[in-house]
Amino acid sequence: IAPRAHMLSSDGKFSWEEVECLGACANAPMAQIGKDYYEDLTGESFAKILDDMAAGKVPTPGPQNGRFASEPLGGVTSLHDYSGEPMNGSVALADAHGDTLKRIDGTEVPLITPWVAKASKPTKPKPVDSATAKKNEPKPAAKKPVDTTGVSKQADTDKPIAKPEAVAKGADLVETAPEMLKTARGTPDDLKKIKGVGPKLEGVLNELGVWHYWQIAGWSAAEIEWVDARLKFKGRIARDGWVEQASNLAADGEADKSQRS
Repeated sequence: IAPRAHMLSSDGKFSWEEVECLGACANAPMAQIGKDYYEDLTGESFAKILDDMAAGKVPTPGPQNGRFASEPLGGVTSLHDYSGEPMNGSVALADAHGDTLKRIDGTEVPLITPWVAKASKPTKPKPVDSATAKKNEPKPAAKKPVDTTGVSKQADTDKPIAKPEAVAKGADLVETAPEMLKTARGTPDDLKKIKGVGPKLEGVLNELGVWHYWQIAGWSAAEIEWVDARLKFKGRIARDGWVEQASNLAADGEADKSQRS
């Protein structure tokens, strides 16, 4: 074969490429030729397979060391009912068709897909009887005179099914800056106790002027919008329930109530 990947051999019959994974670790070393796997290879057995192919022979795919499939080399430890069969299902099917190598050049067993032909046939429209046609015929709207064109408005035969889209909650909400502090009032609270707040995010909150649970617990929807926009984590405050968490932490005594004064 050629010395480099994607090059044709001198006889024009072979080329190769290396791939990351073929999902057959238990049977490595192995190679995929056409659609079939040749497994448990050695340098000698692989060379023989290539020589046979070059000579027009059809080597049997699957394990090349006598294994049935991918059972332990010492023998099967389960599914004993299948022991003793000469080939596993995949190899037996390829061997029965005799098209192991034909699958490479396009002369393989044809793929039978009767449903494709069936789906491609145009369907004939069902005939509509005169009674049904007359029933579905548009009728003039009741007590509606003809317009200037001489045509009467037609009665609606169907009710509209479309529903007006709901206005997104908070779409018209105006941002409002919450109370911010230049520095903490006494000892700052550990904002990292709030789910969703890590060391980096705590630092950003401190830079904005947020130091205490009671500040977050008192945020309104408009104030949440303001903070959200500056954290660049849209919806995170509401999604993680910061306000409720901060309220609970403050109520549990995590914050010093005297710091509010």
